[in-house]
Amino acid sequence: MASPNTATEPQDSAPLLKNLLDAQVLAQIADAAQQVHPAFDRKAFLASTRRGLDDLSIMARIAHAADGLRAHLPEDYPRALALLRRMAPHAPRGLPGLVLPEFVGRHGLDHFDLSLDALRELTPYSSAEFAVRPFLAQDPATALAHALRWTEDDNDHVRRLASEGTRPRLPWARRLPLFIAEPRHALPILERLRADPSDYVRRSVANHLNDIAKDHPEWMLELLEGWPTDQPETGWIAKHALRNLIKAGHPRALGLIGASADAQVALDHFKVKPATLRLGERLHLSLALRSTARETQNLVVDYAIHYVKKNGETSRKVFKWKTLALDAGATLTLDKQQTVQDYTTRKHYPGVHAVEVLVNGMNVGGGRFRLVTD
Repeated sequence: MASPNTATEPQDSAPLLKNLLDAQVLAQIADAAQQVHPAFDRKAFLASTRRGLDDLSIMARIAHAADGLRAHLPEDYPRALALLRRMAPHAPRGLPGLVLPEFVGRHGLDHFDLSLDALRELTPYSSAEFAVRPFLAQDPATALAHALRWTEDDNDHVRRLASEGTRPRLPWARRLPLFIAEPRHALPILERLRADPSDYVRRSVANHLNDIAKDHPEWMLELLEGWPTDQPETGWIAKHALRNLIKAGHPRALGLIGASADAQVALDHFKVKPATLRLGERLHLSLALRSTARETQNLVVDYAIHYVKKNGETSRKVFKWKTLALDAGATLTLDKQQTVQDYTTRKHYPGVHAVEVLVNGMNVGGGRFRLVTD
């Protein structure tokens, strides 16, 4: 089975991230294996998994470690899987903990139901959101039947797996073309989780819907229009799921949160300071926004920075600022500070960066600053 499609995964730009699974963590995994299986060849496992580790990205390291476990646990898969389940409480948690579910995702497709039951058990220790996707790709109906049962589990990690694992465009993961083409496949799962009491689960549902909106915005909007968004849990999911459409000023999305695409406002001033700054310094934004309407308006105020790319072109990134109800004739003042520095997901280049003020997705004014990186 092929490893996950990690085209969106930071690699050379994220050395600290990949080092979350280093030689020391591999030793902890080996210790967990030896604790439940004394015959486990710790030395051979570490020799094979540490070889070439420096050249691998984080997701490649996870796959590499999972394959190492498969080579040094019993050849009989059900027996190896039973040991793996016993390892889980003793193995590293967090991102390195993905190694155990990855073992199942890479090597368990011939034992479909047994493997999916194991993923349900393993996911609370880390997450099986990546490992479940090969099963969804091979036999969607059977895998979805398991996922639907997970929505009724007492454990919020398991309920979240039902939504997160079926996301059409889960970051760092292999795409699910069937789910991208037809979002209705996961609809029963989303319906069951739309008022989940756990914020952890609701956030996943919102992100799943946001994935759908990238390919089927009108379908997603129609779905949310039929949901009871006056309920706090469902309303939160809807607002978070709509975030990108709201930033883009989509009229129907704005209508769902009681806002209008033609906000009646005037930008009395907008200041961008300093005019020139160096990488690592703070950008200061301030504005005064006045309502020109005769009644209260629901407003979503954002700002966008047009980042200069390596080739001299620009890429627009929208940031949240404030969502509020502004009375007729009232003035809103806002201040914002943002440190301009490199991240694993964004590298900055010198040049003039335009800044826009967006109100309900509409550009109402802007400014600029020059970035110096040397």
